[in-house]
Amino acid sequence: MRKILGYVRRACQEFDLIQSGDKIAVGVSGGKDSLALLAALAKTRAFAGFGFDIHAVTLDLRFNGKDGDFSSVKRFCDGLGVPFTLTRTDIAEIVFDIRKETNPCSLCAKMRRGALHDMAKAAGCNKIALAHSYDDAVETFVMNLFKEGRIGCFSPKSYLSVKDLTLIRPLVFAPESAIVACCERNGFEIVKSLCPVDKKTYRQEIKEFLRQKEHEDKGFKLRIFSALRKSGVDGWG
Repeated sequence: MRKILGYVRRACQEFDLIQSGDKIAVGVSGGKDSLALLAALAKTRAFAGFGFDIHAVTLDLRFNGKDGDFSSVKRFCDGLGVPFTLTRTDIAEIVFDIRKETNPCSLCAKMRRGALHDMAKAAGCNKIALAHSYDDAVETFVMNLFKEGRIGCFSPKSYLSVKDLTLIRPLVFAPESAIVACCERNGFEIVKSLCPVDKKTYRQEIKEFLRQKEHEDKGFKLRIFSALRKSGVDGWG
């Protein structure tokens, strides 16, 4: 956890992510990244030197029309002393059964974002934290380059004027390997994804491509991340 806290502290300092009095909704899917983020933010409050609140929010997409089991996430939040809100949705049914999307990830992501933003506002939060990591940033940068022919990535911090919310990503310096190690050492109970296209997406192809290139040429991902930082696009400068 110490390493993850260091990465979060660095991101908060470099991108000015958290201020005194903030109330932050933390998107928690139950996956390794979101659990590590929630735990890190809960611990960060103890030594931040100023007060801020966090509130865990979880969306159940209800795959196959069934309620998902997020009882382990509730226990995790209780252990951290963090309020927890679970919202059941019909997003999976809309994306896969009604719309029968050939590119389900795009619509699903859009609907999830809207629902999470609504949950954050309902909880009285002024910020929402998502658990995108260093690896996610590199993958997104490469996906945009290869698929759309543009230089760009998600931002470490962005203001959503329509909802009057600030979106922050405190894990952007944390590599996936450190997050996995943190979860394993601390015995975090991971909620397995039930998405039918999990690990079958273009992002997964890019993830495997980058893994192979890193194996062949150590530092490959770091050089891409450094190029993103040097470009200064999307708030990365």
